Amino acid sequence: MCRTLPRVKLRAYWTLLKDLQTSLLVVTGLAGYISGRPAVSWSSILTLLGSLFLSVGGSTVLNMVIDRDIDAQMGRTSGRPLPSGTVSAGEGLALGLTMSLLGALWAGQINLLYGAVIAAGIFFDVVVYTLWLKRRSPWSILWGGIAGGMPILAGRALATGQIDFTGLLLALAVLLWIPTHIMTFSIKYADDYRAAAVPVFPNCYGVWATRLIIALSTVGATVVMLWAVYRIGLNPGLLWAARGLGGLLSTFTLITLLHPTPRLNFILYKLASLYMLGSMVVLIVGA
Repeated sequence: MCRTLPRVKLRAYWTLLKDLQTSLLVVTGLAGYISGRPAVSWSSILTLLGSLFLSVGGSTVLNMVIDRDIDAQMGRTSGRPLPSGTVSAGEGLALGLTMSLLGALWAGQINLLYGAVIAAGIFFDVVVYTLWLKRRSPWSILWGGIAGGMPILAGRALATGQIDFTGLLLALAVLLWIPTHIMTFSIKYADDYRAAAVPVFPNCYGVWATRLIIALSTVGATVVMLWAVYRIGLNPGLLWAARGLGGLLSTFTLITLLHPTPRLNFILYKLASLYMLGSMVVLIVGA
């Protein structure tokens, strides 16, 4: 029993990081960095990945601590480490603060501009989105999207030494992608959000309006991502790959708008993540 306790704790801590979400955002940061075509070395990549992982993971843990009462009221999240009691609020707070501070300080030591963008991302995610707006307005997703776009902007800024137009386009593409990823999820679990008194678009404006916003945002994300890719100057084959990924996601989004079903909605939720991952791979390989 005593031997298995640390393993249980470590598994619970890892769950608090939302490993898939955190990993995807870290990959966007790497793609932003590589897109700037710096003199890449393994040491530079490892310091980027380490500082991003600590920063993004830490802010995610802090969000979980703040939202533990909401999670306890929702069936799909009530078994998470904090509401279930596997990890105490104090433990979660200590973990989240330690990771966030170490990540931001490490990023600042690497480069001041890079560190400032990372710190801004933590602030938008934890303070503006989670603490201030999430329980007040469905439009909090906009600020969550801004936070989600910060890793790729930070990576690009580290490579180029400035916040350039291409970096802003990449961040905007992530921001516009967020509704496809999150709003499809909120449609599926609208009853859970209603029970927890968290305002989300399906409950505030209706499912049809939410699907329309998802469709418009998805098209916007693919167009902006292609614009950024053109500016970076990838080879023709990878440009076609980027077009194909955007076309696939946009087409499937239109299908779910015209013929909505729970199954198609769930596929769109998964496809949105695969689109973003695929786009980042295109950027990394191409640059």
